[in-house]
Formats: sequence, C-alpha cells, structure tokens
Amino acid sequence: MQSIKSGVWPTMITPFTANNTIDYTAVEKMIDFYQKRGVAGIFAVCQSSEMFHLTLAEKKSLAKFIVENAPDGMQVIVSGHTADSVDDQVREAEEIMCTGAEAYVILPNRFAAEDESDDILIENMIAFTERLPNVPLGIYECPYPYKRLLSPKVLRSCVQLNRFLFIKDTCCSIQQIAEKLQIIKDSGIKLFNANSATLLESLQLGADGYSGVMANFHPELYAWLCNHFQSRPEQAEQLQQFLGTNSMAEYQYYPVNAKYSLTLQGLPMEIGSRVRDTNLFTESQRKEIAQLTGLSLVAREAMAIEV
Repeated sequence: MQSIKSGVWPTMITPFTANNTIDYTAVEKMIDFYQKRGVAGIFAVCQSSEMFHLTLAEKKSLAKFIVENAPDGMQVIVSGHTADSVDDQVREAEEIMCTGAEAYVILPNRFAAEDESDDILIENMIAFTERLPNVPLGIYECPYPYKRLLSPKVLRSCVQLNRFLFIKDTCCSIQQIAEKLQIIKDSGIKLFNANSATLLESLQLGADGYSGVMANFHPELYAWLCNHFQSRPEQAEQLQQFLGTNSMAEYQYYPVNAKYSLTLQGLPMEIGSRVRDTNLFTESQRKEIAQLTGLSLVAREAMAIEV
C-alpha cells in the first residue's frame, strides 16, 4: 500500500447550485484553491461534504470527479460510509471507492450502535474488511450520528488488520492522542488531528498533520505550521495561538460559513447547504467570517506565505 502524505488534508465541502445539485465547476475551483495553498491531499465525501445528505450516485460521482481532477502530487481519500448494515456498507464502498483514491475511510460509529460494545464494532469492522481485501483503509471518528472515539482495543485491532493508512482523530485530547500515537507506532498508520487548539502539541508528539474543517478557511496557514513547526518554533507557537483561537468559527454556522469564506477569497459558488438553512446565516455571522478572512490574510503576510 502506498503511504499517505503528511501535512494538511482539508475535509472538502460540497458546493451546490441554486437548484441544489452538486456544482462541479465550483468543486474544480476548490481543488485548485487547495493545491495553490500547499495541502498534501483532500479528504473527500466526508461529513463536511454533507455525505449523509448525498445519494449514493452523488457520492460516487463526486469521488470520481475529485480523484480525476486532482493535480499530480495531490492525494485523495474518500468516504461516503453512511449505510447501516455490513452488506449495504460493502456495496456502498464498492460503488464509491474509485481508481486513483488512496484509501476508503470508514466510520467506527457505523459498525456499532451507541449502546453496543467494542467487540461488536470490531466484529463488524473485520467482516467489512474481509469482503474488501484489496482496499486500503482510513478511519474517521465522525461526530454524526453519534461520536465514537477509537478505544485502545479498537485501535489495536486496526493495527493488527494491517489495512489502515489514515486516522482522522477528533478526540481533542493531547493525552489520548499521545496514547494513540504509541499504539500505532511503526504500523504505517498516520494520525491527523482534526482539532486546531491541540494541533501544535500533537505535531510535536508525532502526529502527521491536520485534517479538519478550518482547512476550508485558511489551509495555507495550517500547511505552514505542519511544515515549519520544528524549524521555526517561535513563529509556530504564535501561529498556533491564531489558529486555535479562530477555530471557534467551526462552531458558528458550518459549513455555510466556510462556503461564504471561500466566496470572499474569490471562489464563485452558492453558499447553500443541505444540512443548514442559509437564511439563518446572520449578518453578524457574515461579518465575523469576513473579518476572519481579513485576519487570515494578515497572518499569511506576517509568515511570508505566498499562494
């Protein structure tokens, strides 16, 4: 299996047309936006992509389009793992996983209900992987429909399966990240932190990068941190303060606010969403995102980051 690149992996949002269909012109422009800002790869058809509100045909088409339009050197991983039964999940993965994608990303909360044990999760995860023997895998602690973090027991099972390349970690705990890094050491699995506030500390512990929603607002700043945190520690600490504080935008009105931010950065798209009512995106919230966009430019200039 090919290794996943370290660095920034944006959780790619899905732009929709005014008629609520996927806007592939805007998708293509987003890929170019990411590429110019130094990301390592794209996590496509994920929660940020509104995957629970896409049809299977839409998920398949979107994954294929992103993989085919990613420039040389930019890796793509895909999910779309939303079905309930293992049989349906296997069929779903067979439809979505396409030639050129580095891995298919599974969700632990799809293999067990909230009140079910890790043993059931592991049993269903193994059954799934056995039916897709040649597919490299990632795993994502998705918060929807409920958040299920990887316990040490489940993570050790992932290591033993020798199929995983990628973890998107959402625990937001340095202690837990340190424990996970110890479990996956020398396994070939790379851990990408989704939490901005703990990012620098996690990189210093050995995490491989960032995969979170804020890479839709200013990916170049996250790329700089991942690339320079060792060689320029003082500036890295200053940038961490900026990124951690401004990541509160994640809790404002995402993903509508991310789409709005992208329009302010020159990407023409509708800001409509299938998970949020755009009419409830207030004037004050728009101004907050406009000001965050302006601050991001200041930070970029201070770090002499060219895009």
